[in-house]
Amino acid sequence: MTKTQRTLVMGILNVTPDSFADGGRHFAFDAAIARASVMIAEGVDIIDVGGESTRPGSERITTEEERDRTIPIITDLHALGAVISIDTTRSEIASAAIEAGATFVNDISGGLADPKMAAVIAKNPTIQYVVMHWRGESKNMHNRATYNDVVQEVRNELSERVTSLIDQGVNPDQLILDPGIGFAKNSEHNWELLRNIDRLQLLGFPVLIGVSRKRFLGDLVGAGSPDDREFATLAITTEMARKGVWAVRTHSVKPQLDAIKVIEELY
Repeated sequence: MTKTQRTLVMGILNVTPDSFADGGRHFAFDAAIARASVMIAEGVDIIDVGGESTRPGSERITTEEERDRTIPIITDLHALGAVISIDTTRSEIASAAIEAGATFVNDISGGLADPKMAAVIAKNPTIQYVVMHWRGESKNMHNRATYNDVVQEVRNELSERVTSLIDQGVNPDQLILDPGIGFAKNSEHNWELLRNIDRLQLLGFPVLIGVSRKRFLGDLVGAGSPDDREFATLAITTEMARKGVWAVRTHSVKPQLDAIKVIEELY
């Protein structure tokens, strides 16, 4: 994948009733399309459509329910000319989303949750595949937040996923890495990864960062409500843009784009 001129903004569109930051706001079809239309008007680069909450402790939904929530949205957004990502761990949903017009698959499990996912990505060589660091499902991931050197271990485990995916036929140019901020990690693990994101970039793949409105930011600035963590999110976006990450995944679009444009001008 070619290097972009600036850090991209991947806008979050959760069509769920229970996501941690905006659960229920865009669950209805018309509300989701309206929110996506605002993001498009603000200049979003990619819209990441997710039909299953991955907040800590969340339970899985059925494949049928995930399909019903996401594919109609993706079909309409594709007709609007949006660049679309599907946020899923299921190969069946990824295939349906690609057929409906998605060009990115954002898999928080990096292919570990569904052994058929690698074949779907390999069969669609124009698709970009986000491989997140993952140690288990949301309902019990907090039990796996144990590291001696979080940066090195996340780097090693992502490298292992890359090797496995390439062995299964995925083109290296399709891969994007995500350290999985907040997934099987405590606050200090998150901060240590963000301080050392350049060590992950040394693996040679584009890097996606998703910190938007997460709890560890609220712990730092005393913001119990996810909406009150927007300024803290913006600070991370600014630093990640300065470090040249490929994209940030965020709930807001224009503030993030403005910050990125300022960094681009400065550096």
